[in-house]
Order: sequence, then structure tokens, then C-alpha cells
Amino acid sequence: MHQEGGTNMKNLKKWTAALMLVALFIGSFSFAGSAQAAGSGEQLIIINKKTNQLAFFDNGKLNSTFPVATGKTQDLTPEGKFKIVNKIKNRPYYKDNIPGGDPKNPLGDRWIGLEVGSTYGTTYAIHGNNNENSIGKYVSAGCIRMHTDDIHWLFDQVNKGTYAVITSSSLSFEQIAANNGYSLNGNGTFTGSVFVNGKLNTMDDDIMTIDSRLYMPLREGFEMLGGTVNWNAKTMTVTAKVGGKSIVHKAKAKTAKVNGKAVNMTASRFVGNKLYIPLRDVSKLSGYTVKWYGTENVVSLIAPK
Repeated sequence: MHQEGGTNMKNLKKWTAALMLVALFIGSFSFAGSAQAAGSGEQLIIINKKTNQLAFFDNGKLNSTFPVATGKTQDLTPEGKFKIVNKIKNRPYYKDNIPGGDPKNPLGDRWIGLEVGSTYGTTYAIHGNNNENSIGKYVSAGCIRMHTDDIHWLFDQVNKGTYAVITSSSLSFEQIAANNGYSLNGNGTFTGSVFVNGKLNTMDDDIMTIDSRLYMPLREGFEMLGGTVNWNAKTMTVTAKVGGKSIVHKAKAKTAKVNGKAVNMTASRFVGNKLYIPLRDVSKLSGYTVKWYGTENVVSLIAPK
């Protein structure tokens, strides 16, 4: 009995050790998969066929933009959200039997393959070129061409598993990214709704998130509130009348005069060639009540009574 019990105990220990090894083996694959998913989720590529521009997002921010060439006709370059499934150096051009790395190869020397339908990176890709003058034009059979230096850089930066969104849009890259579930950090376009006195408003120039603050385009914002705005380019000064208040503000200054009295504010700033002011300071300057409902992603402005 004693010998049999000892044998059973030894067998139990062997089985336990084996199970632990299996668990560790499976676990190593699980963690590797999680790490890859997290890494790929930090990046996004957007190709806008309307502008023939490619944007590369990394760690929640727009990192770089590049000119590209797309399909000769609108339908040749497919639209949608496609995963990068392979990255190949010096891929041959099988159709015309041109070796990889050959200067005549229309694919260039870098291939970032996209999973479009059942093609699994074999048909559609972001790749190089054999004619730099073609970039920026509608000339390809469906793939996205880049300048040689640009595709070399992108090839080294982008991870397999990253998604590429191909679209034709008038929206900003940040807006397209947000619409596709990409989490933006720091700067970007506000993707929520703006209500003035309970009425939904649309804006030609977006409210922006800059350094985690919301900024509103000054001219369009004040005009949306029923005000008038005059800009003196020589002195870089805005004079506005909004909500019964007279406002004078010099671009990038940390103060403004409201009905002749100095008011402290966060400095305004230019986005492109347009002046933006912090949304929270609109209340100080105009008398409007400003509320931001973060959960609903809604900005509400209500006129003073």
C-alpha cells in the first residue's frame, strides 16, 4: 500500500508539472497576442482619395502626412478599413516577370500588403514606384503608391496588424480617425455636437482640441452667436460685438478688453491662418454660458438673459 501510494504521488507530481508547462506555453502565446494587438491598436493609416494624401497616426497623434497616387478611376482603389497583413522588401512584379529590386519594377522596393476581401495582402498594397512623377495623381491599377523615401520611412514605422482606412472625404484626418474609433490624444478635431440656445449648429471650421483644451474659431464662433467681427491685419487685433458686449483682443495675447475693462484669458492661437480662442473663455468675453458635456460629447452655449 505504501509503495503504491508513493507511485501515485509521483505520477500526480509529473502530471502537475506537465500541466504547468502547458499553461505557461499557452500563456506565452496569449501575452504575445495581447502585446501585438495593443501595439497595432496604437497606429492607424488613412488614405484620402479625394486629396491623394496618406496620414500616419501613432500613439494617438497625427505623426506624418504624405502625397500618394491612387486608382485611375474611383472604383479601382477599394474603400474601407483593411488590416496590414504583410510587409515585403523587393517583391517581384509577377504580371510582367520583373524581379524584386529592379528599377523597372512598378511596385518599387517596399510592399505593405492589405487584407482586402480574400486577397490577404497579395493584390492591394501601399508600395513604392518606378516613376516619382506619378505620385499625387490618379494613375494606379488600384494600389497606393508613395515616393521612395516616404515608403521606406513608413515601412520601418508601421506595424503589421495596423489598419488602413481608405476613403474619399472632405473631413480632416483627425475627424476620419475619430469616426473609425481611433483614440486621439492631445490635439485634434472636436467630433461632438455644438448647440446654441438649444439649437444644433454646424460649423465650417471645426472646434479643435489643443493641449487637452477646446478651442473655437473666433470669427465663426462669435458670428454663430449673432455677433460681428472685424480683423485688423496690421495690428493683429480683433474687434467684436457679441451678446451686448464690445470685445477687443490682440492675437495670442492673454488678455482682452470687454466693454473697456481688461479680462484675463488663456492666450488665443492660430490654427492655419485662423485665430482660435479657448472655449471656456467665450463665457468671459461674450457673457454666454458655456457648458461641455463630456460623456455626450456636446458643447452648449446659452445667451445671457
